[in-house]
Amino acid sequence: MKTNRTRLWTTTIVAFLALAAIFTACKKDDYVETIYVCPVVISTNPANAATSVPLRQVITATFNEEMDPATINQESFVLTSGLKSSDAITGILTYNNSNATMSFEPSTPLTSNTTYTGRIKATIKDFAGTPLQTDYVWTFSTGVVLSPTVISTDPANNALNVFMKTDVEANFSVAMDPTTITQTSFTLQQGTTSVAGTVTYNGTKATFTPSSPLTANTIYTGTITTAAMNVQGASLQSNYVWTFRTGAYLNPAIISISPANNAKGVPLNKTVTATFNLAMNPLTINTTTFTLYQGTTAIAGTVSYTGTTASFNPTVDLLPSTIYTGTITTGASSVSGMTLASNYVWSFTTASLTEPLVISTDPSDNASNIALNKMLTAGFNMSMDPLTITSLTFTLKQGTNTVAGLVSYSGTDATFTPSIDLLPATTYTATVTTGAMNLVGIALSEDYVWTFRTAGGTIIPPIVDLNSADEFGILAGVGVSNAAGFSVINNMNVGIYPGLRSSVTGFPPATIVNGAIFAADDINPPGVAAMLLQAKTDLTNAYLFAEGASSPAPATVSGDQGGKTLAPGIYKSTSTLLIQSGDLTLDGQGDPNAVWIFQIASDFTTVGGAGGNVILTGGAQAKNVYWQTGSSATIGDYTIFQGNVLALTSITMNSHATVVGRMLARNGAVVMTHTNTITKP
Repeated sequence: MKTNRTRLWTTTIVAFLALAAIFTACKKDDYVETIYVCPVVISTNPANAATSVPLRQVITATFNEEMDPATINQESFVLTSGLKSSDAITGILTYNNSNATMSFEPSTPLTSNTTYTGRIKATIKDFAGTPLQTDYVWTFSTGVVLSPTVISTDPANNALNVFMKTDVEANFSVAMDPTTITQTSFTLQQGTTSVAGTVTYNGTKATFTPSSPLTANTIYTGTITTAAMNVQGASLQSNYVWTFRTGAYLNPAIISISPANNAKGVPLNKTVTATFNLAMNPLTINTTTFTLYQGTTAIAGTVSYTGTTASFNPTVDLLPSTIYTGTITTGASSVSGMTLASNYVWSFTTASLTEPLVISTDPSDNASNIALNKMLTAGFNMSMDPLTITSLTFTLKQGTNTVAGLVSYSGTDATFTPSIDLLPATTYTATVTTGAMNLVGIALSEDYVWTFRTAGGTIIPPIVDLNSADEFGILAGVGVSNAAGFSVINNMNVGIYPGLRSSVTGFPPATIVNGAIFAADDINPPGVAAMLLQAKTDLTNAYLFAEGASSPAPATVSGDQGGKTLAPGIYKSTSTLLIQSGDLTLDGQGDPNAVWIFQIASDFTTVGGAGGNVILTGGAQAKNVYWQTGSSATIGDYTIFQGNVLALTSITMNSHATVVGRMLARNGAVVMTHTNTITKP
């Protein structure tokens, strides 16, 4: 009995001593409650039972004392989203002794609306080797976070005719984390080739700016990957992919200059101009891209741009008898971002101080509402030889008809007095020729020509009603072809009747924007053949109407119309008609309803280069210009053409010719030879 009592006391004492040792090792200080004898976790972030924790939260735990970093590792801390160890979250674990804080940054954002468990194991020790007494376990849950979406792009998916110099944009449903919007998460590709560029982010919009202009008529693919996250750490649920196609844009070219290359006798107050074949970006037409030099000396001046013409106006008059060089550099670009293929350079020589010049006229050039009894005057810069100022050197014409009149000279002014009053609402052309000389026998270096229009009621030619043919940019009888290049028809259809669809070739690479191709043998949609027959009937009626229009009385024209300015009216040619030696200007004189009908008995041809274009001014509109052609029409290389061609036989558009209007051939074919554009007027 004594032995058992002794054993009981011995066991009790040992147990008490063990408990005392533990208590002594881990008890709180009696006077400072927050100091522990052994290590413990005193706080965590997120706290235990926290809710709506952000998905990109860094998990931290702070100890009461400095811990041994060697014991803080992936084995001693585990974050799980489930009950199994395989549910452990990977990440980067660090420890900062200065504040006794352990940090865990998950490799990927946490999952929305999920409960997580953090476990700090008792294998973690302080520098004295004392471990946590037990594992420290706590839980928290993330909030409900919706994944971001791409709500719009620019260019839009499947967009066509996108400018080659453009930024590609993606707009998100919510604010995104800018650090996740990079060249890795936002890419642009052409096929399998990545496009170089920079990526920026602002507000809810990501922007990809290509390092160089895109390629014409090419499909590009934009991608926003799931690496893009919102500010709460939620990523796109899947890659967002869209495509777009660039337009078949042309390099701009200079089609005319004034003064012309190698021109002589240029007035000292001349404004130098260059006209392009395409609309240009005005911001690229400046004193850097348009310069004028005298030798190596730059000429000061102002540069302006309107329509398709750039102008350089020297600050002071040019020097006499001096060679000047004008240059348009490749820094000049079209509105689509295409630049000149190379610098355009030309030279001219100014007039001598002893060379006579016409410095003023009355009426002035392009004046309107001129009195019918008007006497014309031309003012020179010096005294002229009166014997050279005659009805041969000072003439007035209405069309090709010479106006009779008397010519006189006094001081420095020549005067033309018409024998009878001028016709009302009529355009006249006055000319002082190179036969006019000064007192020492020096002649004008070139003819001086100007036009004006008299006052009076205007008889407006009737509109040629195309009816259902109005819907077609091309309407042909036997064939429609695109021989080469990326031609484009904008906002109109292409039709052939009675020709079959097999006679429509070259589509693609030619494209139709906001339109379709219709052929006589189409069975879908129903009624195509009947629709085309009606369109051809309407075209025939419009052709015959234009051919027979007689009010106002047609003015007779013939040969080359290049360099002329024509008022609204009906112009009749009994044979062929040509635009070659310069641009033909159609002046609406402020009337947007002004109409021009050209009645051409045979072939009609424009010749590209430094002329051959049709230029509209004074409110004139291409939709109101009609070229009724009794045979075939040819629109020349690089020609800028305006109006509706109604040809009896065929129409050919040569290389890079552009048209605002329609190409309508009653019986023959319409042929686009290389990279042509037809746009609805």
